[in-house]
Amino acid sequence: MPPPVKLYLLAYNSLQATGWAVALIQILTTVASTSSVAGTYVAAGNLTRLLQTAAFMEVLHGALGIVPSGALFPLMQWGGRTHFLLAVVHRIREVQELTSVFITFVAWSLSDIIRYLHYALNSLGSCPSWLTYIRYTAFIALYPAGMALGEMLIMIRALPIVKKTNLYANFFGALPFNYYDFLRVLLLVYPFLWLKLYRHLFKQRRSKLRKWHGRKKE
Repeated sequence: MPPPVKLYLLAYNSLQATGWAVALIQILTTVASTSSVAGTYVAAGNLTRLLQTAAFMEVLHGALGIVPSGALFPLMQWGGRTHFLLAVVHRIREVQELTSVFITFVAWSLSDIIRYLHYALNSLGSCPSWLTYIRYTAFIALYPAGMALGEMLIMIRALPIVKKTNLYANFFGALPFNYYDFLRVLLLVYPFLWLKLYRHLFKQRRSKLRKWHGRKKE
């Protein structure tokens, strides 16, 4: 990998890791000071939206071959998260104080701090083995928590509000279905799309930790 590309990946991943760490600190500080998780979105919503929108760069990284991940799985993760964050949570104030927002944001923050720190150190060729193990193990609990207890519950809670307000009526006006119908279908297929990504991560885990165990034996 050319040095300028390494430097770019180091900068990008370091900034993302730092950003998610700041978001987590903002959330925990707010919870500690208010003894409530209701202020999670107010505390970290702006920063979370910025970081998640910027993560589209990872789709480009895969498409351009800068990293070996390809574009499909980064696009699936980015698309699911970004729709949930911008189209549902940011737009529907009634769901912003739910406990599920706190669960989602904490799960995202923890997983992305680990993930981006792992990427940043890998770009330097000096990632410690313990971080590799955590990177390919922590997702086992964090991803289901963020998806089932966070994203899906919030979208379910949003359904009556979407129906009542006819949200995004102008955008869906020329289509034979509305956003309420779209969201219901999305909720039906969401677990299957998520499972595809989850299985992909387990495949990566087997590959990466096989190498990790091999190095430990040497």
